[in-house]
Amino acid sequence: MHLTKSIRAAAMLEATKGLIVVVAGFGLLSFVHRDAQSIAEQLVAHLHLNPASRYPRVFIDASARLTDTRLWALATLAAAYATARFIEAYGLWRGRRWAEWFAAVSGGIYIPFEIFELAKRLDWLSVGTLLVNVFIVGLMIAALMRERSAVGSGTNAR
Repeated sequence: MHLTKSIRAAAMLEATKGLIVVVAGFGLLSFVHRDAQSIAEQLVAHLHLNPASRYPRVFIDASARLTDTRLWALATLAAAYATARFIEAYGLWRGRRWAEWFAAVSGGIYIPFEIFELAKRLDWLSVGTLLVNVFIVGLMIAALMRERSAVGSGTNAR
């Protein structure tokens, strides 16, 4: 029973990630037909950041390269990512084996990149992200192994 609750918690996390990306996608679309660079410069000024320093400059330069086509493309990618997260969340919530496989693989793909980021710079956000991903991948592997052993013994795991 504890494993089922943990898998449902993972489903909620995936649904939350999908929802955040949907909101971000709509946020991107709000910049269509607008001067994104001007808005970025106003935001940097409002936050009292030095526009010549590294990260504000990267933000302003990136906003200068935004076109309506790029904004639509980014919003489309956000919609696709969010759809995948919602499908995964549904499958995990409903206890579907394919969703456990999907969660294990999709979470596992990020782990080498997260380790690489930690090697470059150690911070709590990177450590936390890695730990959450390792936990979810381990959880899915445990669920898949439990189900496999239940099938092998002729009992139903769920």
